[in-house]
Order: sequence, then C-alpha cells, then structure tokens
Amino acid sequence: MAIVVNLDVMMARRKMSLTELAERVDITPANLSILKTGKAKAIRFSTLESICQALQCQPGDILEFNSETDK
Repeated sequence: MAIVVNLDVMMARRKMSLTELAERVDITPANLSILKTGKAKAIRFSTLESICQALQCQPGDILEFNSETDK
C-alpha cells in the first residue's frame, strides 16, 4: 500500500505505549494495533483527530504517501 503509517514512530517520540494511547483516544488496543501495523483499510477523521491531539502532532506526522511502497 502506498500509504505508510508512522504511528509507532510518533508513539516512540512521545514515549507513549499502545495501551496509554488507546485509553486516551478511546479505541481498543486491538484496533489501534491494526492501525499501527498498517493493516487498517480506513481511519475515521474523528479517530485521526483524537490521535493527533493525544500525540500533539499533525496527520502528516502519522500518515505518509510513498509511491515506491506499492511497487
């Protein structure tokens, strides 16, 4: 997939665990893990907004387009 999810990078920069972020965003750790590993097919803007608020970052810090990944 050409969209790369850098959620694990931002979590490491903020020293935040998956469990802590899941609690702050009000999402299950399992669903957050699916997003973190790049296996999610979609994300709600409200969820993305909550993640950005919790990590104090921009959506572009989490999501990246990489056309080379799809080849």
